[in-house]
Amino acid sequence: MITIGEIRETLLLMASIAARNLQLALKALIERNDELAQSVIKGDEDLDALEIKIDDQIITFIATHSPVAIDCRLALVASKISSDLERIGDQAVTISRIALQLNEKPPLKSFFNIDKMAEIARKMYQEAIESFITGNPKETLSVVREDKLVDRMNKELFSTLVKIMREDPDTIPQGLNLMLVSRAIERAADHAKNIAEEVYYLYRAKDIRHKTSLINVNKAIGENV
Repeated sequence: MITIGEIRETLLLMASIAARNLQLALKALIERNDELAQSVIKGDEDLDALEIKIDDQIITFIATHSPVAIDCRLALVASKISSDLERIGDQAVTISRIALQLNEKPPLKSFFNIDKMAEIARKMYQEAIESFITGNPKETLSVVREDKLVDRMNKELFSTLVKIMREDPDTIPQGLNLMLVSRAIERAADHAKNIAEEVYYLYRAKDIRHKTSLINVNKAIGENV
């Protein structure tokens, strides 16, 4: 018989693998390491399998128990978080595949703010998962704030790369690939934000999704951000 604890364990294993894959993908990009990139691509199957496993565990748990409110929310949230984790893994694969293409050409002078953007996205992800583990949903609010920063950095990077490609058409292949990397990081940050919102719902039973600003979030939940 499946327990809620087993669902949590599977989810945390999936979270660990997703974190590792994202970190390795970014390292492969920065260090121009084909071997690391290939390992991320091959390892994505583990996340796919765990997502299916969690879905099966949740269905079995609901069918064999009469879960109370917190357990019902955990089952619902676990399903949503596992989907976001799988998509973070997909973004890691995207970054790795682009890294392999970039490694075939001379590097541009700089990765601009990609490394800084990646560090913020990783921090967002870590904060969201730590909030899930510790049961402290207030920590998730900073993730919502940091997502806006990643969005802004992504737009700034696009503008910078467009300017560079206009000035030097030879940089277009690398520039376009770096745009795709930036977009993948931005999407990973979006999924980290989704996880944070689900964790908040889990522990506070309040839905802060689809709030148009941090002010609205603050009004909805009555906490400082």
